[in-house]
Amino acid sequence: MSEEIRSKEELLEYFRSGSKPRDRWRIGTEYEKIAVDAHSGRAIPFSGPRGVEAILRSLADRYGYEPEDEEGRIIALKGQASSITLEPGGQIELSGEQCADIHCAYSEFTRHVSELVEVTREMGIAILGLGMQPASPLDQIELLPKARYRIMFPYMARKGRLGQRMMKQTAGVQANIDYGDEADAMRKLRVSFGLTPLFYAIFGNSPLTDGDLNGYLSYRAHVWTDTDPDRCGIPAFVFNDGAGFEDYVEYALDVPMYFLIRGHHYIDLTRPPGLTFRQYLERGYQKERAILEDWGNHLTTIFTEVRLKKYVEIRSADSQPPSTILAFPALCKGILYDDDCTLAAWDLVKQWNYKERLKLGEMASRMGLETPVGRFKLKDLAVELFQIAFTGLARNKAVNSRGEDETIYLYRLFDQVRSGYNHANIVVARWKGPWNYDMSRLVAGLSYEAEGMV
Repeated sequence: MSEEIRSKEELLEYFRSGSKPRDRWRIGTEYEKIAVDAHSGRAIPFSGPRGVEAILRSLADRYGYEPEDEEGRIIALKGQASSITLEPGGQIELSGEQCADIHCAYSEFTRHVSELVEVTREMGIAILGLGMQPASPLDQIELLPKARYRIMFPYMARKGRLGQRMMKQTAGVQANIDYGDEADAMRKLRVSFGLTPLFYAIFGNSPLTDGDLNGYLSYRAHVWTDTDPDRCGIPAFVFNDGAGFEDYVEYALDVPMYFLIRGHHYIDLTRPPGLTFRQYLERGYQKERAILEDWGNHLTTIFTEVRLKKYVEIRSADSQPPSTILAFPALCKGILYDDDCTLAAWDLVKQWNYKERLKLGEMASRMGLETPVGRFKLKDLAVELFQIAFTGLARNKAVNSRGEDETIYLYRLFDQVRSGYNHANIVVARWKGPWNYDMSRLVAGLSYEAEGMV
């Protein structure tokens, strides 16, 4: 076990130690996916012969993953360079390896999809290219039997109206980006936060909840606005001139804690709630004193749209169909791994004040690319953003075996953006049209097996 933290300087050093030279920058990807009954679209349970645990067991048996258990239940799989983990409602997540380019991420994701579809097809289960469970209400979705989630779930109900929906029903895509030093980390953090309304508009894909349309194109984005104000959203300080690691540390110190982990045991800090990491650092909790592992665990309970660890996590995209799911990490890499492109992306959004950013985010979750911005629409800014990313990826010159660079992962989604629609618009049109409000038709149309890869 680590020694007790003695000063705030150790918390700052945690982030400084994440700095890497440019030639060691990698791209990390995390993809959450909704698993449903192939006929009804309802959430499958965690337990039982047609549950998520059975899927994990079958993947381990066939493909050599190492099962990881908690209290005798399989809750994750460890592969050679990646892992398969679960979100609270049984959403299946691929936590990818640290890849040098998007081609590597594509190969990894393609293999994962092939394995997952083969196993789930035999069980009468479909994997959906959606950002939200479309059919099952909360009380019909089994909570993953994991101590962390047993602490978080009841606490969510006390902090916001939609936090439990976030846990059980939503699915997103995450891109993990390296940084060179403090200034680079904060620049990437600021630009990524600034782009949040655009990410909502481009990647909106959660228009159905509890069996019908919910009035949003990204209901998942809206859910985060009413989950927990202490740890979600867009903190204002990131847009201040000169903001640095110390500002992020000060912010994180005042976020209430969920738990401590000692050995394999979780200590619940939510009853009573309110102990911040700052208070814990100053006076401890019972016999426990703050160690660096506590700080690392605490940072994973901050759910802002972009999150700082020893890399930058960008978390604003709904999960996508397999054919476009790589577009999010590709877009982020193109923007953030070329200095000129990072500045150009910031130029698109730097003029908004803080209130305008929040308003645009809420409008984008409803209206998508049609959201008005002065004389323009978010569609116009999104087209420019893609063009910036095309430039960044082309300059990077990472090619696959066919000589194609990483821009290939943007083209299909770019065609949609230029036409002014995201995947949620497609789903809504089909739901009202050929699917005729029939959930079984939606599942057939949106399953990974039907959608296919690029």
